[in-house]
Amino acid sequence: MTTQVETNAAVRMLPKLKITKGRRWDHLELLERIDATGSISSAATLMGMSYKAAWEAVEAINNLSEQALVERKAGGQHGGGTTLTTYGRRVVGAYRRLEQEREQVLKKLAQVMDDFDEYYHLIRRFDMKTSARNQFLGKVKSIKLGQINAEVVVDIGGGDSLAAVITHDSVDHLKLETGSEVYALIKAPWVIVTTSDGFKTSARNELHGTVVRCQEGAVNGEVIIELAGGKSVAAIVTNDSIKSLGLKNGVKACALIKASHVILAVNA
Repeated sequence: MTTQVETNAAVRMLPKLKITKGRRWDHLELLERIDATGSISSAATLMGMSYKAAWEAVEAINNLSEQALVERKAGGQHGGGTTLTTYGRRVVGAYRRLEQEREQVLKKLAQVMDDFDEYYHLIRRFDMKTSARNQFLGKVKSIKLGQINAEVVVDIGGGDSLAAVITHDSVDHLKLETGSEVYALIKAPWVIVTTSDGFKTSARNELHGTVVRCQEGAVNGEVIIELAGGKSVAAIVTNDSIKSLGLKNGVKACALIKASHVILAVNA
């Protein structure tokens, strides 16, 4: 039976887990298939997705959740796999129930408003979409006001935080204060990857983790670093950098991000 706490968790995830009618797949169905098969590869195949697209969806879901919904299982006698956490199963269960109730509400509104569909599609356009590969949901930990700009530190969970430098006007416009829920957005090309420790850098943010995926392209490659708390950071670096740094699955790495490259956003 779904508890009120689990329902509240699902409500908080509603703007983040997209369930779009008419698409070949949605994030919620992906979670359900991962839970049923114990394999992200099998889940992707069943949904007609590529393995890479499935992992990107999983990483986005984990980054936008207060707790990890999906986790890797270490290899054993029968090999490794992927599974939902207990929190993930509860959120999915509560979410499906809320989805059913939402459909009933929309049907009733359509019955009393002849032009409801027109307004509904207009409202849906207000949903935030961004090209930033890295999207983290967190809470404002501190705000330090300077002469011109302000430094806002966002707790993204798992013991990690991100510092962003924005203008005073932006702090006021976003109505930021300690405890505010906020999105931190970072484009993948803005992330610098290093495997060395013990040196100083001008980058305000250092996120340490382990490389879990590394895919080379024609000139550049994509490197995914999983943090200790289950969230992940995507970086676009040159193929030469991948080779010179020895980047591959299992290698310890650090993502360096300048505070001026962190964009903050809030729900309207």
